[in-house]
Amino acid sequence: MKVLFFGDIVGRSGREAVKYALPRLMREFSPDFVIANAENATHGNGLLPEMGRQLLDLGIDALTMGNHTWDQKQIVQLMEATPRVIRPANYPDTPAEKAPGRGSVIIECARRSGLRLGLIQAMGRVFIEEIDCPFRAADNESYGMETLGVKCVVIDFHAEATSEKQAFAYFMDGKASAVIGTHCHVQTADNHIMKGGTAMITDVGMCGCFDSVIGIKKEISIRRFMTKRHIKYEPADGIGGVNAVVVEIDEATGRALSISRINERVVDRDDHE
Repeated sequence: MKVLFFGDIVGRSGREAVKYALPRLMREFSPDFVIANAENATHGNGLLPEMGRQLLDLGIDALTMGNHTWDQKQIVQLMEATPRVIRPANYPDTPAEKAPGRGSVIIECARRSGLRLGLIQAMGRVFIEEIDCPFRAADNESYGMETLGVKCVVIDFHAEATSEKQAFAYFMDGKASAVIGTHCHVQTADNHIMKGGTAMITDVGMCGCFDSVIGIKKEISIRRFMTKRHIKYEPADGIGGVNAVVVEIDEATGRALSISRINERVVDRDDHE
């Protein structure tokens, strides 16, 4: 089994980059499943339902979210309409209200009959909003999938601190096929397979304009750092690029066989005019 996982899609540039890159990457890698983090897909803040549907219509099998899950209130409608859009599993419930949506999903392969992939998302708590324990939440979700006979499980760990991401990956080693870090928008070079058979990367990176500061207009980022004023972020315009990983998994055991990085600028039609 092969899984293609795109890093955080940032704004229009990120959406267009994925749109242009996906057909070629499908031909090159022949993935059985395609997953993308889409929490920044709508102008850098959350995900509107129409944009979520557009991404799914491209051939993406599932979308994960993160700390910007609730930026667009209409996201609840999309999560209720399709289980293929998930949010962090460790968002807390209250006695009076369950958190909208779900933190995991089992995807049926549209390309190979009978093939299933478990997808879980959890969110860290260091330098990011405090919610329930991601370690316990992911452990519970993966155990539930194991009881259903799902051997291949990928986890999107949406977190800021590299130390927390690495600790989480070691904790889930042998319990998941892959732990893929998101949120920081900068691809790390530590992709490897751990002793228990789990592939990991601290951060897969982003899909968006590379001539930017993590997908944001660089002029705005510089002003914020220099003035310490709260100037509204805006996604950078221009030709985008894609960061992704391809994970190969042994379907019989759920252990990862390889994990490789993709880091490339997308050339679109405007480059030839």
